[in-house]
Amino acid sequence: MPESVNAVGPSDDIGGGLAAAAASGEVHRWRAFSLLAVAYFITAVDMLIVNVALPTIGRELHFAQADLQWVVTAYALTFGGFLLLGGRAADLLGRRRVFMAGLALFTAASLACALATSGIFLIVMRGVQGLGAAVVLPAALSIVMNMFSEGAERNKALGLWGAIGASGATVGVLAGGVLTRYAGWPYIFYLNVIVGGAALLLTRRVVPESRLAAARRRYDPLGAITVTAALVLMAYAISQAPTAGWAATRTLALLAMSAALLAAFVAIEARAQAPLLPLRLFRLSTLAGSNAVGFLLGASFYGYIFIGTLYMQQVLGYSALSTGLAWLTVGLTGVVLAGPAQVLVTRASAKPVMAAGLSLTGAGILWATRAPVHGSFWADLAGPFLLTGTVTWIFIPVSIGALAGVTERDAGVASGLIDSSQQLGGAIGIALASSVAATRTRHLHTRGHNPADALTGGFHTALWVCGLIALSAILITFVLIRRTELVQGTTARQRQVPQPASVD
Repeated sequence: MPESVNAVGPSDDIGGGLAAAAASGEVHRWRAFSLLAVAYFITAVDMLIVNVALPTIGRELHFAQADLQWVVTAYALTFGGFLLLGGRAADLLGRRRVFMAGLALFTAASLACALATSGIFLIVMRGVQGLGAAVVLPAALSIVMNMFSEGAERNKALGLWGAIGASGATVGVLAGGVLTRYAGWPYIFYLNVIVGGAALLLTRRVVPESRLAAARRRYDPLGAITVTAALVLMAYAISQAPTAGWAATRTLALLAMSAALLAAFVAIEARAQAPLLPLRLFRLSTLAGSNAVGFLLGASFYGYIFIGTLYMQQVLGYSALSTGLAWLTVGLTGVVLAGPAQVLVTRASAKPVMAAGLSLTGAGILWATRAPVHGSFWADLAGPFLLTGTVTWIFIPVSIGALAGVTERDAGVASGLIDSSQQLGGAIGIALASSVAATRTRHLHTRGHNPADALTGGFHTALWVCGLIALSAILITFVLIRRTELVQGTTARQRQVPQPASVD
């Protein structure tokens, strides 16, 4: 059951319960849900909306090919790295207050991105955007969970919430293509300014305030900073490896620093009074396995979308709009397969469905390595795209496994953890795929291959890496995912109360 919450009156003092507010007509839950869902949607869309615009952005802002990935990676790193801290702040400071602060930051950063005239400035502002999204998402979901009591209404709200998130990637690549083609890439970010600004104006009027009662407000900013810094260093080392050399002193030193920061993060979490990530959760085999699969899934699938987008535009000469429409194949297939996935998970357990999804998605990515220099969508890409639409069969069981065996007290941090795992995996996967592609392309070019052949060879090698990452997660599925814990995970998913920062 949700913790006790307090509705905010005109003075903004926290007092009175949501039930009383609802009875007096002050809280219109579904109207508030709609606004929160819109805010969630724009943060979900923003992970991939820039993908199809990357070649255009690269030309206009004079990006090096190897640096393009940072436009996506910067957002994913800060989004995933600060998600749990954003949840803790929302719980303790007031969810509506923190939601508005995050939305304001996200909107302001979007405006800065639209006005960017240099690559470095755009990357920095994308990182700030991700920080805003890391505050918006857990605050919004916590508000939703506290507005709806456990039962049919909450299940309906969660179902809609999940559908909105799942559609974000599909809408993102399509919207990015349309806006880039007909308005220009800055309008990808201007759209956020319009939507975010409107949501900010309405939030105080329609969204109730609530917070977690606690004697002391304890945070773990050092934990969030160390893990994010570690992953930034890792991504930077990987992205610079094609130029510096994979075995170069600088590359190895950066990776060593990253490993040291990750070790420091573990030490901090082990000693913190209120850790962002209670290490005891990893005693649950299925939870640990699901987060490992989620990380590898993010690395594989986001890297696949990144490389596939560059292949279509830089080799096949597709426009941003045509690229967005092509990716719609994957999204629509995923939507169609979501229903059967739910049925199979119920009848056969999430474990075999997860393994099947990883097998089919990995096979689809490897199939895409056969796409030639002078390829076409229907002959060379439609098959792989349809097959990788089975990624839905991974996302659903992974979200169930991430709550397997988790108590209600830890359900919020567990649900936030799987989001972080996928986002951070995506950031590292994109950096790795970009670096592998650049290394292979440079090697082929020095051996006399023409630019198109060299690019295609580089993209093929990167797709091999992405496909093998997906297939490697199958072993984790069979070793760590346990059917008995999955039953508990299904129950926990139905009753989860998002408190991304549990207060001990």
